[in-house]
Amino acid sequence: MKIAIIGQQDFGKAALHAFVARGDEVAAVFCAPDLLGARPDALHVAANEMGLRVLQFASLRRSEAADALRELDVDLAVMAYVLQFAPQTFLNIPKYGTIQYHPSLLPKHRGPSSISWPIAMGATETGLTIFRPTDGLDEGPVILQKKCVIGPDDTLGDVYFKHLFPSGVAALLEAADLVVSGKHQQTEQDETNASYEGWFREEEAKINWANPVDQVYNLIRSANPAPGAWCVLSGVKVRLYDCRKHVLRTFGAARGHPGEVSLLTANSIFINAQGGQIEVMRLKPDGGQKMNAADFARSHHLDAVV
Repeated sequence: MKIAIIGQQDFGKAALHAFVARGDEVAAVFCAPDLLGARPDALHVAANEMGLRVLQFASLRRSEAADALRELDVDLAVMAYVLQFAPQTFLNIPKYGTIQYHPSLLPKHRGPSSISWPIAMGATETGLTIFRPTDGLDEGPVILQKKCVIGPDDTLGDVYFKHLFPSGVAALLEAADLVVSGKHQQTEQDETNASYEGWFREEEAKINWANPVDQVYNLIRSANPAPGAWCVLSGVKVRLYDCRKHVLRTFGAARGHPGEVSLLTANSIFINAQGGQIEVMRLKPDGGQKMNAADFARSHHLDAVV
């Protein structure tokens, strides 16, 4: 089939390579304009290396973008991690329309941080959706979905790179074949089950140690590797990464209050939360590099409560 790929970053790059590897013709790649001083976009770089036509528009709403897609005369447009808004008039141009990847089981977790939020909320399952994009945010009819388990210790990085990334690329190929062959089915999303969350950013990643230990641990997992759940220790803002949860089985077994360091070991520190403790093995002080938590404690004269 002849396609146009609209996307960015490593997921867009992986989708591009997957379609080319099986013999599909990529007529052009649509990428957002490069940001001054920013690292070159992975999809843009890959398309250039392959000698493909790269089209960059500040907005896909512009008539120039629609004219460019129309000129390509493609069978299908494939949206592989897109942050630019694409209007319906643009999406309908290809012969078989457009398909889009979203890393959640729509209509749940619409929005830009749809992998982090289920983990933060303690979900044990998530997945991906290939759907027909519309003018509504992640609201179009579903073509196919794939589920994946969120393990009790899985981080954002685990769920994305081990499951939703590779499965998402494969699902785009599968959905493209179904659509172009006319064998696909489209199911409208059930708005009664819809949810939306915004960006998972700095404020959302702030740890409240007064929360139950399960909730604190879920937050840490949902922000690892980015943006990194954070707190202040010994006057220094630190982001927590490699951690373990310890639930207290006996009332009053913990020493100190939520947020206080209750134990120092040779390789970790224990911080109190409601009903348990978080053992921190690796952290990153503001302006520094990731390091052993015990080394941080020693260098900042961090003591455990007595």
